[in-house]
Amino acid sequence: MTAAAPPAPARAGGRTGSGQVGRSGPVAWMALPALAIFLLFGVVPLVGVLVLSFTRWDGLGAITPAGFANWRSVLSDPGLPHALWVTFEIMILSWLVQTPLSLLLGVFLAGRQRYRAMLAVVYFVPLLLSSAAIAITYKALLDPNFGLGAGLKIGFLTQDWLGRGDLALAVVIFVVSWQFIPFHSLIYQGGVRQIPTTMYEAASIDGAGRIRQFFSITVPQLKYTIITSSTLMVVGSLTFFDLIFVLTAGGPGDATRVLALDMYKRGFQANLMGPASVIAVLLVLIGLALALILRRLGGSATASQQEGA
Repeated sequence: MTAAAPPAPARAGGRTGSGQVGRSGPVAWMALPALAIFLLFGVVPLVGVLVLSFTRWDGLGAITPAGFANWRSVLSDPGLPHALWVTFEIMILSWLVQTPLSLLLGVFLAGRQRYRAMLAVVYFVPLLLSSAAIAITYKALLDPNFGLGAGLKIGFLTQDWLGRGDLALAVVIFVVSWQFIPFHSLIYQGGVRQIPTTMYEAASIDGAGRIRQFFSITVPQLKYTIITSSTLMVVGSLTFFDLIFVLTAGGPGDATRVLALDMYKRGFQANLMGPASVIAVLLVLIGLALALILRRLGGSATASQQEGA
């Protein structure tokens, strides 16, 4: 007779006899601190702003109920559509500038040459600077009397860049793109390095050149990275405030007055916290809607699950 084989030991983290995952308990407990921080600093302030949008408060005195008066006054304000249009204009144009340049830089920096690592560090420098410092620097450089153009005697640079509406908007888009392209290039650089090199080797054997490989392999494989980067660009553009406030203060006129700046001026300059809270809620709703739309475009899978497959 042969001896009965001993029972196989249970796998660590596998399913137990009752059908439950062995390590589900500890993992769930580890997520509780993050959930508590999110509730404390994310959900609670959002609920507070929503409640404040139905009140009348000058920031110092007593808070009194106002019903839907704040919502009616903000939604009927003729300046709101303009601020919304400027916000979307900066969002779309900055996305059109940042995405192709970030993608090309990310693909270039994904190479293994040593000098590319040094260039990656140099390109990342603008992201380390504060938006206020960047705005002050560009405001000084673009001064038509004492700026870079006047110093170098270059007529093209001596224009009143921040005194004309169209030029001021172009300057804002340029500065925003200059500051945030390094961050998105880093995202694309990581995405490109996840693409299997065997795909490029097979394409080279078939006679595909670098341009054909870029459009047939790199761009399709970076689909979810593009969705992630675009979500960060679009949602982040809704909160542009400090750079625009220091650079143009919303001017000339209201040419660069975005929703975030409009919220600040209502709340902290006009002492109308109720209407300012209404704009804050609108920004949250717009951001959520745009993020959901981009998520639907990208599907339910994440970039880490799809890229490089």
